[in-house]
Amino acid sequence: MWSLPLLRHTDVPPRVTENFILSGYRFPDYSLLQCLVSAFRPTNETGNFWTHFLPIFLFAFHFLEIFKWEGAPNPGDPFFYPAWNYFIGVFYLLLASSMAHLLNSMSLIIREICFFVDYGTISAYTVGSSLAYYYYIHPQAGIPKTGVGAQNATGTQSDRGEEPSSPPPSCTTSSFYSSLLIFRPFFESLYIPCSCFIAIVCVITCCNTRQRWRKYRYIVRTLVFLLPFFISSTPVFYRLLSPSPYPPNSPLPSPYPSSTMAAFFYRHCFWLVVSAVFNISKIPERLSPGKFDIWGHSHQWFHCCTFLSILDELHMIKVEIRALLLHPSLVPALTTPPQLPGPTLCSTYGVMMLLQGCIASIIVWFGWCAYQIYAPEQKRLKVH
Repeated sequence: MWSLPLLRHTDVPPRVTENFILSGYRFPDYSLLQCLVSAFRPTNETGNFWTHFLPIFLFAFHFLEIFKWEGAPNPGDPFFYPAWNYFIGVFYLLLASSMAHLLNSMSLIIREICFFVDYGTISAYTVGSSLAYYYYIHPQAGIPKTGVGAQNATGTQSDRGEEPSSPPPSCTTSSFYSSLLIFRPFFESLYIPCSCFIAIVCVITCCNTRQRWRKYRYIVRTLVFLLPFFISSTPVFYRLLSPSPYPPNSPLPSPYPSSTMAAFFYRHCFWLVVSAVFNISKIPERLSPGKFDIWGHSHQWFHCCTFLSILDELHMIKVEIRALLLHPSLVPALTTPPQLPGPTLCSTYGVMMLLQGCIASIIVWFGWCAYQIYAPEQKRLKVH
């Protein structure tokens, strides 16, 4: 098993080859066990597997920290429903990506299906991010309705013998709420549906690049995911561009936006841009074909940069969760229009389940099309 020969790009079907990668290929007739063993061999997919498989454990370590914070409810509390959906989105993205690179040599048909699933999990991740943004970063998140932040606030003020009070109104505050009302219909009714719709469009487009637009497939796949990024990040953009709802002399520090949240978001964007450059340019293997076949080619750097962007996104979300848990007075709850409802099973897990059902049906359709196209070729390969 360990001695299975690795092949050059001229010895495998053209469908399997990648631009500027000349060696290290596995022939597309491996068994499942042979694929698993190949994770420990220097093939041109080994680095692609480990650069998204190992980050699963690093991401889980940083994510689970939130349950150890002071004032945090139990992990099953509705307060954490959006966080768990975000975790599920990232977990499946990293797992599907690593498994797609490990198992794609079983057959040409399985290769297509592996990457269809990969595209589907990327889209599901964007909706998981949207749910976290909606409930933790959204200007009218509704999270205090769960009572988590309210209890902390009441306890703190009662210990001091003070009555809860809202910040005094000001021109800045009035301007903030006026602008908030303009975007309120979008945030309340359209934000999550738009995120889901765009996610489905992205899956269909990326799956189509397996057959169409082959010459520009990396550009199309990269650019198509810019749209869900802009839609999902709307609450963050709003926070970054909005004035503080508190007057300058307010004793309450303002989270609109917090400098920490902004820093993590800018880093998140930076790593996304760098990953897009690697994915489109195919540097460094473009500059020296054959030299980076096993280690150091662009797709491995693409994986590293995308994970760093996810990690900064997680830190940004954690900053907002911590603010809600430890400093509920930062949330302008008493002077704002009525808040949106807090997270429920239907509005979080229900949304993700419905989306996953739609994505699964798309994958089944494209998988059937791939079977029709590649089944005859796969039979010829086995005979050969």
